[in-house]
Amino acid sequence: MGRTRTALGPRVRLAAAAAILVVLAVRLGAEPFLDGLAHTDPRALAIALVVTALSTACCARRWSLIATGLGVGIPFRDAYRTCYRAQLLNATLPGGVLGDVHRGFRHGQDAGAVGRGLLSVVGDRASGQVVQVALVVAAVPLLPPALRGWVLTVLAALVVVVVVTGFVLAALRSEAAAAVAGVWPEVLVLSALAASGHVLVFLVAARTAGVTAPTPRLLALALLVLLASAVPVSIAGWGPREGAAAWAFGAAGIGAATGVEVAVVYGIMSLVATLPGIVNGGPAWASGPTSS
Repeated sequence: MGRTRTALGPRVRLAAAAAILVVLAVRLGAEPFLDGLAHTDPRALAIALVVTALSTACCARRWSLIATGLGVGIPFRDAYRTCYRAQLLNATLPGGVLGDVHRGFRHGQDAGAVGRGLLSVVGDRASGQVVQVALVVAAVPLLPPALRGWVLTVLAALVVVVVVTGFVLAALRSEAAAAVAGVWPEVLVLSALAASGHVLVFLVAARTAGVTAPTPRLLALALLVLLASAVPVSIAGWGPREGAAAWAFGAAGIGAATGVEVAVVYGIMSLVATLPGIVNGGPAWASGPTSS
């Protein structure tokens, strides 16, 4: 029974992502997707490359701090290469999290503590998600009234999940929680900086697609769409992001088709921005052991 559930899990997530894309294509047609491809330009891609390089540095430093606190330290340089490679795998493989699973498992193997290696990545991703949720909460007043009630309800559910998960992890790894307690202020700042980088890329994608809505409104929509894109049910990053963008932009009066177009431009920009992962870390299956 356990093996069956394990095998079905990824298939269900992929089916959910595919269903979202099919519904969008049926309701809106192929035009938003094609327009997104057509509107992506070299200048926007260059901006995404630069911003993502800085965001990845923040993520690498954050992971290095958490891993060190857990006793499986990884130097910043190695963390930077590994995070780039993980982002590339996340952007090209189903699920959107396989790159992070790989970096946690591989680093744990190299450090002789697979459990702590995986826990360091869980802490790394969780800290980023907590900050994203906080930023969405702060941006709720900037959202259209039609979205605020739905967003607050979803956020309340997320907070409950985060709190319960935090208590469970603390109970299981109390010594680990104590080890990283001193670095959380820096971790949260780094998470905010990394999230800001992703938001900036989204804003550039929106302007590239010709959206003229006020920047504060776009900022709030970007945070909402990026939070939804973190749901691990995507096909190489595609699915929830486009669905959330269609819903949010539609409710904001900008248009569901425009939301999909912006999401497509952002998806292409993000994919191109992860390509340095090939140079920095090489293919995951061909790279040597990570220093720790």
